[in-house]
Amino acid sequence: MRYLSTMRFALMICLLPGVAHAGDFTPTPVCTLSHSENAADVRVTYDHSSRLYAIAIKSAGGWPAASAFSIRFDGPAPNVISTTRHQSDGQTLTVTDAGFGNVLNGLEFNTAATAFTQTAAVRVSLDGARAPVQAFRACATAPAA
Repeated sequence: MRYLSTMRFALMICLLPGVAHAGDFTPTPVCTLSHSENAADVRVTYDHSSRLYAIAIKSAGGWPAASAFSIRFDGPAPNVISTTRHQSDGQTLTVTDAGFGNVLNGLEFNTAATAFTQTAAVRVSLDGARAPVQAFRACATAPAA
């Protein structure tokens, strides 16, 4: 698969079992940043037509109903971002918002991220995320065609 209110969360870098790959970024039809590893598939998007960012985190362990969702960034620029404006369909938790600055900063400038609710959590590596996040930022701020 391809990775909040004050929470925007995105993660990238494709890790297939035991092999590290560069993060995935695609500019069309919407700006998309994605990351996949054993713990989770994370996809962050920006749609120029709606001017909304979204983060979707698919976890094999699922996302039971919870009143709040948070993401903790560990590394040189640590931060915790939380929201109550999330949705879950069981396997995938999604947050949509008009701004994702704190999430993008967390992804770009840290080494790991942990997405969590009161009853579930997944941790993903951010190694190699800087360049894909920068490409995503440029796409999201570019004038829509």
